[in-house]
Amino acid sequence: MSKYWSDAIKRLTPYVPGEQPKESGITKLNTNENPYPPSPLAEAVIKDFDTNRLRLYSDPDCTLLKDAIADHFSVERKHVFVGNGSDEVLAHTFAAFFQQDKPLLMPEFTYSFYPVYCNLYDINYEQIPLRDEFVLNVDDFDQPNGGIIFANPNAPTSRAIKLDEIESLAKRNTESVIVVDEAYVDFGASSAVELTQSYNNILVIQTFSKSRSLAGMRVGFAIGHEDLIDGLERVKNSFNSYPLDMLAIEASAAAIKDQTYFEETTQKIIGTRTWTIERLAELGFVSLPSKTNFLFTRHRILEAAELMGYLRTKKILVRYFSKPGIDNYLRISIGTQEEMQLLVDTLEQHPDLFKL
Repeated sequence: MSKYWSDAIKRLTPYVPGEQPKESGITKLNTNENPYPPSPLAEAVIKDFDTNRLRLYSDPDCTLLKDAIADHFSVERKHVFVGNGSDEVLAHTFAAFFQQDKPLLMPEFTYSFYPVYCNLYDINYEQIPLRDEFVLNVDDFDQPNGGIIFANPNAPTSRAIKLDEIESLAKRNTESVIVVDEAYVDFGASSAVELTQSYNNILVIQTFSKSRSLAGMRVGFAIGHEDLIDGLERVKNSFNSYPLDMLAIEASAAAIKDQTYFEETTQKIIGTRTWTIERLAELGFVSLPSKTNFLFTRHRILEAAELMGYLRTKKILVRYFSKPGIDNYLRISIGTQEEMQLLVDTLEQHPDLFKL
């Protein structure tokens, strides 16, 4: 540690992102990226973009993108906030709403950036245990809190809860903000955006990184009551007034308008997910019910860490978490049908797989 670091920075344990390999020939199933390219409409915007415009600052309010998002979800622009990826939107959310006397509540196993933000902003938090097979029960959150956050569907467990459960949580926690992180909602779950129009304490956060295939552009957004959006804008304009560049604004606005392509690619992923679950089951794997573009799965006998290492020697990357309680599971992103066939074929070659 450097002597120049502040004490607060010394105490931090930063988030560790999924590996981004530099070598070629890797089958990358470790960071939940979309295996298909962005919308042709977004591609056309990128190809035709006038680079001379880059000498100017982008629109700090991202009006074009906000209007496109508002139109897609049938809400008003004043209910939309955008940021540099959903991680930045989340960061501003923690700063705007969760620095309270009472603890922020979150599931025990969820997106591992949440505790990092809590430590960064000195937020007291409590992790709520999940039920058997990682089921989130909203009744377990019935305790004093300074806010509630969870991913739906949850990461890394891939499970989703229903809208009536989220609504019941909002009704019972009217004095705190409930954040629903919907990074994976488009792969089979129901969005809580409609609830934001009836409950002024629900904030929904989504991303263009997964179902819209724009992870490299870093675009995220939130939808909620205008009071919540105003709070996020205050934080944003105290941090970085120009979070999105011109190209990101225009390409993502085009992408969200292409509903046909969106439905085509998400359905491909859902179909491949079903096929993969069935094939892995034949090899002795048990997968949790998934509403995401990944699987959370374990083998009945072989250890997850060993399987992760074996796949790595075959140039296939999957995600392994060493945290007790989930340390015998692998998180496997859903790639193309060809990539998942390669995964299954490679696992079939494991020397111990058929000695069970």
